[in-house]
Amino acid sequence: MATLNLKTMMAALLAGSLAATAGGLAYARTDGQAVDPAKLQQRVEKRVDKALSSTDANAEQKKKVADILQAAFKDLRPLRDKRIENRKAMEAALQAPTIDPARIEAIRVEQMKVADEASKRFTKALEDAGNALSAGQRQAFFKAWNERMSRRHG
Repeated sequence: MATLNLKTMMAALLAGSLAATAGGLAYARTDGQAVDPAKLQQRVEKRVDKALSSTDANAEQKKKVADILQAAFKDLRPLRDKRIENRKAMEAALQAPTIDPARIEAIRVEQMKVADEASKRFTKALEDAGNALSAGQRQAFFKAWNERMSRRHG
């Protein structure tokens, strides 16, 4: 049971702190330009370093976590593109002269499939990142994380 709780908490760590920041920064571009992989790697490494600052994680562990997340972001890029395509298809379907419920449902189903694929890939990254740290390091992270969250949310 403790393992499940640590995995759940690890998801909060990386999903909330790293993914939102590093991933959001990495893929916030809407001009169609490619993201510079070196800049993305630097952003991910900086966020990992900050997120793990309350632990005794060494440079090798931080690099391993950053590499895991970098690979996940690379893998998630095509899914992001598919979500954008689905959103545009839904917009077109809803602006059509006649609404086709079957078409709307097909787009919804596809969007849920994409979301599930993304969730599975990111969960795998979280698990791998969690395994790069010791139980004590994960616990130290979550102690600091929970303290930050309680201060932030009063």
